Amino acid sequence: QVQLVESGGGLVQAGGSLRLSCVAPEWTFRNYAMGWFRQAPGKEREFVGADNWSGRTYYADTVRGRFTISRDSAKNTMYLQMSNLKPEDTAVYYCAARYGVPGPGEYDYWGQGTQVTVSS
Repeated sequence: QVQLVESGGGLVQAGGSLRLSCVAPEWTFRNYAMGWFRQAPGKEREFVGADNWSGRTYYADTVRGRFTISRDSAKNTMYLQMSNLKPEDTAVYYCAARYGVPGPGEYDYWGQGTQVTVSS
């Protein structure tokens, strides 16, 4: 079982920034595509963005230009830097991993989620 651990959620005002972290096992970090998803109350889970070890990155249209995914190989950690946050970004954010190309769709492993709340 692959364990993914997210952190960094919290409460922020609209227009502010927040950075989420996701720590993965080294083998997963180096060989899997890793992504971020979010789920707001009463809504379906939606794709936010994803990348792989070679730096191939994808973003949902709703966050492109505001959110940035990066990796720190020394810490086996993927980050989601969120800027210019909007109230509609409020959701539980999940880290996920799959063996394959990054992008929307099904993932094999999931973290426990971290709450992001953006106040207006």
